[in-house]
Amino acid sequence: MSIPNEDIENLLIDNNIRPTAVRILVWKTIRNLDYAFSLQDIEDLLVDTDKSSLFRALRVFTENGLLHDFDDGSGHQKYCVHSHNSPHHEECHHVHFYCTECGKTFCIKSEHIPEVKLPNNFTAVSVSYIIRGVCPNCGEKVC
Repeated sequence: MSIPNEDIENLLIDNNIRPTAVRILVWKTIRNLDYAFSLQDIEDLLVDTDKSSLFRALRVFTENGLLHDFDDGSGHQKYCVHSHNSPHHEECHHVHFYCTECGKTFCIKSEHIPEVKLPNNFTAVSVSYIIRGVCPNCGEKVC
C-alpha cells in the first residue's frame, strides 16, 4: 500500500524532519519492507540515489525516533521502523530474529526482551536480543 507523499511530509514535519525528496523516497521505500534492513538493502532498492544521502536519511530518521537501529551480528547495522504506538526515542525492547538462510532480520515486536537483573555497579547502555534460525519463507524452501 502506497502512502501519499503529503502524509509522509506531514509525518516528517511532525517529527522535526525537513521533508526532502530523498527522505520522502526513502521513507516510502522502507515502509513497504517486512524485515529489518541495512543501508545496503536500501542502496539495492534505490540504485539511482547516492549512498551518502541514503545514510543521512536513515541517520535522521533514527535520531528523531522513526527508526531504531541495532547490530544483529551480520556485520551490517540494521534498521527497523518504530511502530506508530511506541513513543519517540523509546529503547527497542523487542526480540529480533536473524534467518541464517536468507540473511534477513525480522522484528518480533510481540516478544519482549526478558528483564535481566545486573549485579551492583553494572549499568546497561543498550540491549540486543537476537534469535538465529530459519524464517518461514526459507523453511518452506527446505521442505
